[in-house]
Amino acid sequence: MAEQKSAGTSIGSGQDCLLPARTLRKAADVGAGKASMPHWRAFLLAVMAGLFIAMGAALMLVVKSDSSLGFASSQILSGLVFSVGLFLVVVAGAELFTGNNLMVIGCLSGRYGASRLVGSWLTVYAGNFVGSLLLVLILVGANFAGLNGGAVGVAAASVAASKASLSPVAAFCRGIMCNVLVCLAVWMSFAGRSVADKFLACVMPVMGFVASGYEHCVANMFFLPYGLLTQSLGLEGDASVVLLAGACSNLLWVTLGNLVGGAVLVGCTYWLALGRERPKAPAPSASVAEQGSADTSR
Repeated sequence: MAEQKSAGTSIGSGQDCLLPARTLRKAADVGAGKASMPHWRAFLLAVMAGLFIAMGAALMLVVKSDSSLGFASSQILSGLVFSVGLFLVVVAGAELFTGNNLMVIGCLSGRYGASRLVGSWLTVYAGNFVGSLLLVLILVGANFAGLNGGAVGVAAASVAASKASLSPVAAFCRGIMCNVLVCLAVWMSFAGRSVADKFLACVMPVMGFVASGYEHCVANMFFLPYGLLTQSLGLEGDASVVLLAGACSNLLWVTLGNLVGGAVLVGCTYWLALGRERPKAPAPSASVAEQGSADTSR
């Protein structure tokens, strides 16, 4: 009986994982560390995040190349393997634009200004793009598209063409829902205390957004260039231009949707619900900020 009571108290007091109010404070602390990080370091860690997410996207193309899978099975399995990317970001430590939308919490808490927030976002977005393009170049050299008798290349072209053909409204709305789930995954990873906690926090939301067909701007930094490059080998000039225009439109509207879903619907909502009445915490020292950014980068 005593052991059962002790276990219940542990869970209730947040020893099993952080409770929402403490998770909010941790999110603000992590955001302060990211905002104070030197731009060169943030850029390099963002390159790694772009590479990680692109790795998950490449695994997803392998699943998509198997025509024997039904629609639901293919979507769910694609989501499971794609979650490798976010898990690497969370545990290995990297800077991901979509997850960093939660930095709005620290800004609203008065830990840093809007200019530092936007500057960090722009640096990380650029680094994510470079990391994604790096894997595109590597996979082209490795003839990744030739796997499964060329079916991986067909899947890459199909995925890219589908994304490039989305209307702005569809891309925007799918971007909103994607980053609601991604930022909830990052939020829950803040609450977790072990690598297993963080793994479970990443897998289910990511599987949900991939299976539902939602749009992630950093993943699309890989899907669109790689798929269009694969497909353009058999296209005439005008068709390539149309697809390129659609890809640019997709990235624009998906990025805006990701911002709304992550920064507004998740970050601002949790701050309004849990953080408005709390006193502003002082900004951490430079050494603490850098250590926190290195240990808990997302």
